[in-house]
Amino acid sequence: MLPEWPPRGKLMERRQFIRGFCSGVVAWPLAAYAQQVSNPRRIGVLGADATVWSSWTVAFVTRLRELGWITGDTIDVEYRWSGGSSKRVSDFTAEFLRRHVDVIVTYGAAAAVVQQETTTTPIVLAVASDPGGGLIASLARPDGNVTGISIQQSELIGKRLALLREVVPHLRRLVIMGNAGYAMPVLEAQEAKATAQALGLEAARPEIWRSEDITPVFESIRGKADALYVVSDPLIAANRTLITTLALSARLPTMLSYGDYVAAGGLMSYGPNFANLFRQAADMVDKILRGTKPSDIPVEQPTNFELVINVKTAKALGITVPEALLAAAVQ
Repeated sequence: MLPEWPPRGKLMERRQFIRGFCSGVVAWPLAAYAQQVSNPRRIGVLGADATVWSSWTVAFVTRLRELGWITGDTIDVEYRWSGGSSKRVSDFTAEFLRRHVDVIVTYGAAAAVVQQETTTTPIVLAVASDPGGGLIASLARPDGNVTGISIQQSELIGKRLALLREVVPHLRRLVIMGNAGYAMPVLEAQEAKATAQALGLEAARPEIWRSEDITPVFESIRGKADALYVVSDPLIAANRTLITTLALSARLPTMLSYGDYVAAGGLMSYGPNFANLFRQAADMVDKILRGTKPSDIPVEQPTNFELVINVKTAKALGITVPEALLAAAVQ
């Protein structure tokens, strides 16, 4: 009688090995997925004001979802709001670093403070007037841990003043309001004043250092100005309703940076769509989470700009907006 081949014991061992191997193949991706879910990538969003940023962060998270990143699953997004305080920016950055976030998303005025805390954790600027000043080497090659979107506010000043003169043809005296405590708003205010003067306008630039300075400034310019140019930054954004209310009370037409100010009662704004900027920032965060270094991600600029006009405010001020502008505006 021929011996059994393979031996029964060997056959059983072989079957058990195959069964165990196959179950291991099935279990491996499940275990890897479970590990991924239990260790999601961390994103720290360090913004200026929760109310102002709310619609922008929705656009940011929506774009990340489109790219395959799900909050509470493959990513955790933590939010902190500085209110324009550099001390809070520093404190929140230190907290993010203790929590080992993979990337910090923030705004231009906070960038220098954030970079003082870390030169290794990637930083994405979702909103930045100009990311120069030592933060990056060049737009094409940032060469550090900072990249993002540059609004290039200085290039928009001439366009904003031209639009303001179309709506306020009697414009002779312009007041430029901005935060005197940060370099970028000061630079834009200085350039706005120089551009206005080159156009033959009288231009005044009162200094605002804190919220309490805003009402006295309006009292000092009452009856002495034909329009108001507002330079945006976290301090100004946090006080946008106060500013637009006081401007309306003083019957001052306002030129603003973006549509949220107009929604708060301002007359008009010209600038990029900020929700789109945050979608661009999400694309950059996606690249970083997948292994690209910030230094290899060129700084981008907006491609679309919006004119927003508040028709109710225009009517309250007795202003007739040219039909061509109304047709081109988002109302």
